[in-house]
Amino acid sequence: MNTTGRIKGITYRFFLVESLQEIRIAEFDISNTPPACIIKDDTHTFAVSKWVSPKRTRSYPFERVYNTLAYPKRVTVIPVIKDEGAVGDRDFIQWDTISLMSLLDVFVVLAYYDKAKKEGEKITSQQFDNEYILTKIREIKQYRSSALHWNLKELKVNLESIIEKVQAAYNKIEKETGVKLHSSNGIAKFKD
Repeated sequence: MNTTGRIKGITYRFFLVESLQEIRIAEFDISNTPPACIIKDDTHTFAVSKWVSPKRTRSYPFERVYNTLAYPKRVTVIPVIKDEGAVGDRDFIQWDTISLMSLLDVFVVLAYYDKAKKEGEKITSQQFDNEYILTKIREIKQYRSSALHWNLKELKVNLESIIEKVQAAYNKIEKETGVKLHSSNGIAKFKD
């Protein structure tokens, strides 16, 4: 069964929005920030939320995103892939996640983990590459088109290079922790 429709406009009001902690961009470290926060520099303010997995049903990230919607410039950081080890889960970002963020005018930073700790036969405490995320936030600061245009550009222009960064980072994590991760064939298929 196919269902089609047309979105003509989105309107909403905010209820029960949490007050978000403010962090200066110079002190920003995505791995040590709350799930949603405000980052500021001298001229810009961003509401930033972070996902711990690209899979929406594993970590329920929508509350974090919702808490940023009252702010004019919204960014969410989503790992493209999360691998917990060959005996654990491996999740990939889905198109409809980016589509929903675009509808809500939320800029998506497609990110990757570059550090992790070994726990048994899995890796845990995965941390994002903070410098990469700061670079993307600075790009968004200069970006004048909508979140939709940014998100589509990131998919068309940068997704392949981000997946290569994911592959390199997980290869490094596998060597450092000694934890066997899923085969890289799955990442290659996702990339294709």
